[in-house]
Amino acid sequence: MSVLFSPIKLRGLTLKNRIVVSPMCQYSADDGVASDWHFTHINNLSLSGAAMFCIEATHVEAIGRITPGCLGLYSDACEAALKPILHSVRKHSSTAIAMQLAHAGRKASSARPWDGGQLIPVEQGGWQTVGPSAVPHKEGEAAPQALDAAGLKRIREAFVDSTKRAARLGIDAIEVHGAHGYLLHQFLSPISNRRSDEYGGSLENRMRYPLEVFDAVRAAFPSDKPVGMRVSSTDWVEGGWDLAQTIEFARALKARGVDWIDASSGGVSPLQKIALGPGYQVQFADAIKRETGLPTIAVGLITEAKQAEEIVASGKADMVALARGMLYDPRWPWHAAAALGGEVEAPPQYWRSQPSTQKALFGKTTFGAR
Repeated sequence: MSVLFSPIKLRGLTLKNRIVVSPMCQYSADDGVASDWHFTHINNLSLSGAAMFCIEATHVEAIGRITPGCLGLYSDACEAALKPILHSVRKHSSTAIAMQLAHAGRKASSARPWDGGQLIPVEQGGWQTVGPSAVPHKEGEAAPQALDAAGLKRIREAFVDSTKRAARLGIDAIEVHGAHGYLLHQFLSPISNRRSDEYGGSLENRMRYPLEVFDAVRAAFPSDKPVGMRVSSTDWVEGGWDLAQTIEFARALKARGVDWIDASSGGVSPLQKIALGPGYQVQFADAIKRETGLPTIAVGLITEAKQAEEIVASGKADMVALARGMLYDPRWPWHAAAALGGEVEAPPQYWRSQPSTQKALFGKTTFGAR
């Protein structure tokens, strides 16, 4: 029996296997509004066989978008555009649909990656960014505006508003984005947080705002639906955020009812030195799970079925998330199930595709003709 293809329960949500399609920015929205590209992308990967598909970083206010093309859920138009996409998914797939709620903070107002990905100055169509402190992401860039009490309240309420919109859309789970150098990570890391008030300085103070946002999201989402958090387990910079602090943050989240920790890393500083390699971040999911007992998601250069199986079977993580690997092979879970002797869901229109040696791949199927 493949552990990768065994179920897992998160509050009232039961996932049929341990594979998640990681949230991946598509940079293809118009003022936060999903486009026909999102219809194609989300519907395609909702048929991958993964138990849960997480919609890309979905921003809670316009100035919180990473790029002008990033998805949002801060207006009626944003909400309305996602409705037909989710309706189509529900018609053809039983995959759980999660959404990652985000605010880019000082990393907002950036060009799309294929346009260079650098800060867009205000005079060239960008916007004034905000952050915990007036410290730019890169030397020579314009500084963000340090958030005052009113700004903190506005963004916290924006997370709540987007959460309520997600609930109306029927989203099955929410992941709060506290990683990759975006706003909540900026509060956690001493590299970006130089505040001297109750939101800066000590670890307790630096955790305060991300925990307030998590509490607000959790309170606004149906109690039977799970809410997880993505974290950067280390900044990969000496003197920055690290695994020991991440574990303390996870403990605080556990006390508040978090349902999983999605263990990523990096993003807050261009000085980061990342030791890349297959499954290079699994160590973080393993340590967080071991120290806190929380369910964890391992992500990052997980590409092979046997590799994913070993991660969950050994207890290093409860789930694995794939991003680039899923784009390259949108049926990765099918192929993993075939390699591991697992069973995966596929729509009846595709049942005839299972290889002659894998007649049980899609479970009990029938197909008649005359």
